[in-house]
Amino acid sequence: MKNSILTIAVFVITLISSFQLTAQKFKSLDKSPMDVAAFPNSYKISDKLVKVIYSRPQLNGRDLMKLAPAEKIWRTGANEAAEITFYKDVIFGGKELKAGTYSLFTIPSYSGDWTVIINKARNVWGSYYYQQDQDVVRVSGKTSKTEKNIEAFSMMFDKNMTLKMGWGKTVVSVSINNL
Repeated sequence: MKNSILTIAVFVITLISSFQLTAQKFKSLDKSPMDVAAFPNSYKISDKLVKVIYSRPQLNGRDLMKLAPAEKIWRTGANEAAEITFYKDVIFGGKELKAGTYSLFTIPSYSGDWTVIINKARNVWGSYYYQQDQDVVRVSGKTSKTEKNIEAFSMMFDKNMTLKMGWGKTVVSVSINNL
């Protein structure tokens, strides 16, 4: 009887110890880490007008056109679809847009401008569940080329609140103005 109780006690202690060790292991850094771009972009200003949360895939020698195929819906980053929040009504790429949080999708084109899409869906993985009937606006994102290669997909807002998305040698820009 004592041996049975001792065996059970050792088993329970071992089990609890293994749970504690497992619970304390943090996962390693994501290969496409999450990032945030906001306007105004000063961390000292808390009253933002727009903020985008996205993941930053790396080229790692791969072809941009394979990672973001032409004429196909792209999640605009990696992992979950990029999520953009407008804290005030704006004019996005020439079209009125109500304040709120949306998903940001794009349709790449390597022979002209990209299509930039603001969609009602939220908290979606990739573009697998994209539904066109949830689009709020579609605008043209003006493309330009850079001499320097942008290894990790990046988003930023310039001093005029223009959203700029860059990867490889391609930069896509969409103007944003206060309504």
